[in-house]
Amino acid sequence: MPTDGVNKKRRRFLVATTSVVGAVGAGFAAVPFIESWKPSAKAQAVGAPVQVSLDGLEPGQMIKVQWRGQTIGILRRTEEIIGSLREIDGDLRDPGSRESEQPVFAQNEARALKEEYLVVNMHCTHLGCVPQVLPQVGPQPFEENWKGGFFCPCHKSKFDMAGRVYKGVPAPTNLRIPPYSFLDDSTLIIGVNPEGAV
Repeated sequence: MPTDGVNKKRRRFLVATTSVVGAVGAGFAAVPFIESWKPSAKAQAVGAPVQVSLDGLEPGQMIKVQWRGQTIGILRRTEEIIGSLREIDGDLRDPGSRESEQPVFAQNEARALKEEYLVVNMHCTHLGCVPQVLPQVGPQPFEENWKGGFFCPCHKSKFDMAGRVYKGVPAPTNLRIPPYSFLDDSTLIIGVNPEGAV
């Protein structure tokens, strides 16, 4: 085949230019696709650590916040509540918190970094209902000798003031303790363990 009249330099230039334009176009097409793999701003916000001020939280009071779509309760326990935790160990399924989902620092009677503050996932470990907080000691319709704690109205599971589950109820384990740490004496951050790991 005769090659008279074919400009080889021009052909190489056009092939190279077309290749470069094609590669740039493929890059522009790939960017939105790769960006779609990243979580949305809303998803990132839902999973982000939550900072909570404890100023104004009186002994015996609880505040609730949302973290990762879950209700987290922060209860400031009184000396009486802390002192009563030992009284019911025999009635509990896992008083030492060995079988429950929690950070290592919560494997103690108070299930807390500081005994005064209970930071707990409020969703029952049976089917996820949110138990009522009933801190008052005394007879209840579901328990004659109630020492205070959490009562799940959905299926009658009971937990003490450290979120430890009673024997003979549907909930299989203690209420979960989320990762958390204290930034200072009056501020905690949910979602970050004391070591900094999530």
